[in-house]
Amino acid sequence: MDDLSGKVAVVTGGAAGIGLGIVRALLDEGCTVVIGDIEADVLERTVAELAPRGTVRGVVTDVSDPASVEALADAVYGEFGACHVLWNNAGVTSGGGGNPWEQEANDWRWCFGVNVFGTANGVLSFVPRMIAGGEEGVVVTTSSGDGGIAPVPYASVYASSKAAISCFTEALAHQFVAQKTNLSASVFYPSGGLLETGLWEAQRNRPAELARVRPRPPAPGTTFAEFKAALAAAGRPNDTVDLDELGRFAVQGVKDGKFVISHGLDAAGALLHARADAISRGELPPSALAGLT
Repeated sequence: MDDLSGKVAVVTGGAAGIGLGIVRALLDEGCTVVIGDIEADVLERTVAELAPRGTVRGVVTDVSDPASVEALADAVYGEFGACHVLWNNAGVTSGGGGNPWEQEANDWRWCFGVNVFGTANGVLSFVPRMIAGGEEGVVVTTSSGDGGIAPVPYASVYASSKAAISCFTEALAHQFVAQKTNLSASVFYPSGGLLETGLWEAQRNRPAELARVRPRPPAPGTTFAEFKAALAAAGRPNDTVDLDELGRFAVQGVKDGKFVISHGLDAAGALLHARADAISRGELPPSALAGLT
């Protein structure tokens, strides 16, 4: 989709953070953008702020709820009659972290409910309509190299969810081709440095019924400021990414028809080769800590 002007784009989790950078870039390309976000007040402010840039709408959406995502699709097709870019961007961390055996069932339910089921719900509600419309379109999934490329051991639930949606998006892309649709799929790995996004405070939107049964104090480095300071103290790179620039980079990747949209793919490729070599020897593959940043 080298020309996005006049296209209709839907971005979940688009009222702040990486999603907002993507929305701004899409508006600058001439898209009509519908933002689906769970935070009503933030969504309202964002739509008002972006209105001078183009046609933008906001629909309060809980991506973990199939009925809520279906209502989003109804709203989009009811007003605009099409969706050309579906960007499944909404995501959370598990909120547990630490050792895998310290995670709780609700950590899994919440993280997978938003990251994995949220992506699936987007595909289930939008893709059949996109195929029926017969127009060129693309489905983009915001994943993470921390799971999508190689796991991060101290974020096992989050990494597992991102590995799941990377795998799902790859399967989706193959089926779009096999079924001779006019759709394609891409997976976006936010990258290029530290990402100061709402993901660090995602617990603010965690439903009470999915709260941890055994609350515990946050582990060191669980806030962005702590994490950045720890990297600086260790002498590691800690530059923060400009999220608007990242959004432009991601949208350009869609226009260029890339399946994988990410900075640092040479390093990712080297890590994947090392993982493949270890697997061929029956050994434990290196994790993301082996070099992917």
